[in-house]
Amino acid sequence: MEEIVAVDDGRIRTGTVWSATAHASTAIVGTGVLALPWSVAQLGWILGPLAIISFALVTYYTAVLLCDCYRSPDPVTGRRNYTYMDAIRTCLGERDVFLCGIAQYAVLWGTMVGYSITSAMCVLAIKISNCVHKLGRNASCKVSGIKYVMIFTVIQMLLSQIPNLEKIALISYIAVAMSLVYSSIALYLCVADFFYHPKPRGTFFGVKPGMTNISRLTKVWFSFQALGNIAFSYSYSMLLIEIEDTLRSPPPENETMKRASRYSIGTITLFYASLGCAGYATLGNDVPGNILTGFYEPSWLIDIANLSVLVHLIGAYQVFAQPIFSRYEKWLSARWPNSSFFNKVYTFKVPFTASKSFKFTLCKLLFRPSFVIFTTAVAMTLPFFNAVLGLFGALSFWPLSVHYPVTMYITQAKIKRGNRKWMVLQTMSLICLFVSIAGAIGSVADIIDRLKRAKFFKVEL
Repeated sequence: MEEIVAVDDGRIRTGTVWSATAHASTAIVGTGVLALPWSVAQLGWILGPLAIISFALVTYYTAVLLCDCYRSPDPVTGRRNYTYMDAIRTCLGERDVFLCGIAQYAVLWGTMVGYSITSAMCVLAIKISNCVHKLGRNASCKVSGIKYVMIFTVIQMLLSQIPNLEKIALISYIAVAMSLVYSSIALYLCVADFFYHPKPRGTFFGVKPGMTNISRLTKVWFSFQALGNIAFSYSYSMLLIEIEDTLRSPPPENETMKRASRYSIGTITLFYASLGCAGYATLGNDVPGNILTGFYEPSWLIDIANLSVLVHLIGAYQVFAQPIFSRYEKWLSARWPNSSFFNKVYTFKVPFTASKSFKFTLCKLLFRPSFVIFTTAVAMTLPFFNAVLGLFGALSFWPLSVHYPVTMYITQAKIKRGNRKWMVLQTMSLICLFVSIAGAIGSVADIIDRLKRAKFFKVEL
């Protein structure tokens, strides 16, 4: 691959539309895709698919706006903003940087916590699937996942030494491939089961109180949570600027990033809508939270799907972790510029290679693995943290994916207050704010319910 030096800051950037598409797809697609049939079941045949498509359109539109904020004040020739918060600082000023930083890095770190637990659950799902296959569906197949969390942690400690987000393109490619594998398997299982009994299930307005074991109030909470889940499943704006900063030019970075957003969001929406609708049509209002747990045969195919989820999580974890590593290392380096611990670069030649070497600072060598261990400790302390992650997602969707991209675009494009485009953008932002609030309310209700059954320091299915 040809390396092109950016003349405005001297940094070598080799990213292409395909690497950016891979990073974006890895950031967008998570195990939440497997919960989409459940979300459609809560909303029904009318609102479910409409919500998936609506959030896709909003996400793509705000991503396009955000792409033009990478350089300021001109989107093609202006000064680079290396991070999401740099763009906010340039376009809006310091007062918005602090609040944005809390929201952005809380979501990034919260996702890492959730991935730590989910990785163990993938292995447990494989073991339980094999147990059920051998002993029957009524067998007692409870197993503990603590050691699998530890193995996942060791892998992430090693991967944390990768220099930066630009250097994990291969991991992103693999993660995207794995997401397509388990999404395709889930879709296949739904379609195959539907053709076995070709009668669409579900209702126009989703799960009905009285027909199931839920009350009217719980129905409302679940509907709100479904909106929050769908909204969060499209969130990647907090990483968009960092991904765009890996791109070489020409062509202009904003043009390449817009293409990458179109490719990634378009492909992912196709999978989201297909899987969500197929799963609901097959299992109806009884669809489980994880669509893979709704099937028991063929067990080998379900095992492949869960293994693919695990591999995807390994790569996606680093996509979310690298911006955090970069941020605090830059801050520490600037805070203590004369400290060799934070600034002195050591070089270690890789054995049995002629030219490859590993460069590191003591800060990077020690702090990154320590941060991974701390994240795992929190995940083990709060084994229900996926519900908290849903709350983070609901709270962050509006500010990070809608409000700040819209506000920065309005400021940079100098759109006058009160004109037609300003009104359209602000109306969209207000609607998304209501959705975030509703999703947060539903997530809080789920957290309260999970607290009643939580088992601390245990990971079980």
